[in-house]
Amino acid sequence: MKLFVVPTPIGNLEDMTLRAIRVLKEADLILAEDTRTSGFLLKHFEIKTPMVSHHKFNEHKTVEGIVQRLKAGQIIALISDAGTPAISDPGFLVVRACVENDIEVECLPGATAFVPALVASGLPNDRFCFEGFLPQKKGRQTRMQSLAGETRTMVFYESPFRLVKTLTQLGEVFGTERKASVSREISKFHEETKRGTLAGLAEYYTLHQPKGEIVLIVAGLEY
Repeated sequence: MKLFVVPTPIGNLEDMTLRAIRVLKEADLILAEDTRTSGFLLKHFEIKTPMVSHHKFNEHKTVEGIVQRLKAGQIIALISDAGTPAISDPGFLVVRACVENDIEVECLPGATAFVPALVASGLPNDRFCFEGFLPQKKGRQTRMQSLAGETRTMVFYESPFRLVKTLTQLGEVFGTERKASVSREISKFHEETKRGTLAGLAEYYTLHQPKGEIVLIVAGLEY
């Protein structure tokens, strides 16, 4: 009995590792965030392992059943739509349940969007904090205010529809001249990284509607 957490490409299928392909082929079952999205990936790599949905809307209900399957001796692989599961994606609950039930968990190394974005930003990466998605409504301003004194480089995920709003609001809290970097469509054909100040980036993306997955890197207070 073992749970494998398997990263999948965030854009370019060539980033899929040989080990990830083997683990997915050898598993008894694959837990997928969206079976339709993952179906294309599995078909491309000729992986025929059965797949069931495991996402944020059902994971509270399905965890116990997954634990029982694992206790019965099955090997299960967990994947998300893109990147490493449980990083701003479903996965934490089932991993925690496995740990609590003494079920072995192994996370394969692989794609995670924020690492290339952080490295490419040109901002200090010896110390950083990962904030993921900011709250959309309740607690949003409180979270931003709590980061006002953060000296480490900060990493955020954001949707293209909220990017300008987030850049503007962070500028109000951190100061408009705070250095930042926006990376989008990482590993895809239209990959782009823009560097500048929070105000400058907000202005740029007001004029140029962003598309795709966004990673926002913001310098710490003392940089």
